[in-house]
Amino acid sequence: MSSFHETSFPLSVALGASGGPERRTDIVSLASGREVRNSRWADSRRRYDASSGIKTLDDLSAVIAFFEERRGRLYGFRFRDRADDRSCAAGLAPAPLDQRIGTGDGGTRSFQLIKTYGSSFAPYVRTIAKPVAGSVTVAVAGTTLPPGSVAVNTATGMVTLASAPANGAAVTAGFLFDVPVRFDTDQLTLELAHFNAGSLPAIPLIEVLP
Repeated sequence: MSSFHETSFPLSVALGASGGPERRTDIVSLASGREVRNSRWADSRRRYDASSGIKTLDDLSAVIAFFEERRGRLYGFRFRDRADDRSCAAGLAPAPLDQRIGTGDGGTRSFQLIKTYGSSFAPYVRTIAKPVAGSVTVAVAGTTLPPGSVAVNTATGMVTLASAPANGAAVTAGFLFDVPVRFDTDQLTLELAHFNAGSLPAIPLIEVLP
């Protein structure tokens, strides 16, 4: 059985979660007062706490059931990060020219979905492995391809075109995506404050890097 379940964390709870990207940087302070910095991770890794998203007992029950089915930390799952869930800026609709995912060479037909952060100094390229089904649009040299000419693997983020783009042609894409995560605990501590309300003080989630 796969260690990842292609199912989504309860959306109503996810939309109230907190968290974001994390990096690991070593900083060595020299005797001169200067410092040397080195990044230990090539990629960022996202952490979330979904506890603030629980508003009702129904939310609480849904999270407990979801936790039990995932067997705690054992199986990964999809999580919607409302601050960063699309190929474009938050609040805009994804469009096929949003992200450049490759350049045609006349033979290659498969391309990995990616999202690039920044542009001027040191752009960071993030692999997008969990696109939302039905949300991916692709363009070649600025022309949007019809849906039937693009196959999308929603478990890996690979898109395969019916024909290889010409040499030098820009391949771009627009999409929505989820973050692959797992629970970062094997225990949920329940607090029942009132008859019709309850809470989980912490629901830690951590990204599973592709």
